[in-house]
Amino acid sequence: MSSTSAVGPRRKIVGTSLKMYFDLDKTLTYAADLANISTHAESNNIDLFIIPDFVSLLPVKDALKGTQVQLGAQDAFWEDAGAFTGEVSCRTLKQAGVRIVELGHAERRRLFGETDATAAKKAAAACKNGLVPLVCIGEKTHGKIASQAVGMAIEECRPQVMSLLQAIPDDAELILAYEPVWAIGASEPADPDHVVAVTQQIRKMAEGRKGLTRILYGGSAGPGTYDRLRDGVDGLFLGRFAHDVKNLEKVIKEMSE
Repeated sequence: MSSTSAVGPRRKIVGTSLKMYFDLDKTLTYAADLANISTHAESNNIDLFIIPDFVSLLPVKDALKGTQVQLGAQDAFWEDAGAFTGEVSCRTLKQAGVRIVELGHAERRRLFGETDATAAKKAAAACKNGLVPLVCIGEKTHGKIASQAVGMAIEECRPQVMSLLQAIPDDAELILAYEPVWAIGASEPADPDHVVAVTQQIRKMAEGRKGLTRILYGGSAGPGTYDRLRDGVDGLFLGRFAHDVKNLEKVIKEMSE
């Protein structure tokens, strides 16, 4: 896999979403621990990010002061202002110090009816406000025959990727998190050969973009995952495994090798 893009070398990237697992106190303790290990990532040119809940964003920003850890939000709305009760705009997130916005996660698609179209609209709003959309993509169907599974996955992922690319500027930075829906929360990640084959095809879909495009793998990722996937991805989007900062530190060291 080439580690370069149209805008130069692609830095490796790793991070985690805390979803709604932690309360405020536990989130701040975690952020402080993350700040303490962040130099390992910085010294090895690895981008590190954390995506806490909305209430925790500002105090987490304070906890990360003096580090290069990037702050992310778990969702955003596609309008900058208006009568949209319960929503948070990309404009407000930008003002709060957010850098990355996670969009289109399988849970939001399943629980709240989000679609490729809504994810694309939100991604466009993120780019408009100078944020980086981190858009989750992945197939629901788990093909049992390896020779067919890759093709099935690509066909499910293609419309997700294309609707997104059509909605955002060609020079906008973009992160695609490939998470096969069937692998989220599973005991083991998806087969490495499957992930590499699919992510290489996803990269071809975005080939020629002027903006930096990086691809992560999520879905029960842990120690050893990156090394097996390095030919297809630029990093990992970690789940509950990373809720112990020591585990995240192990992954950072592995990615540094």
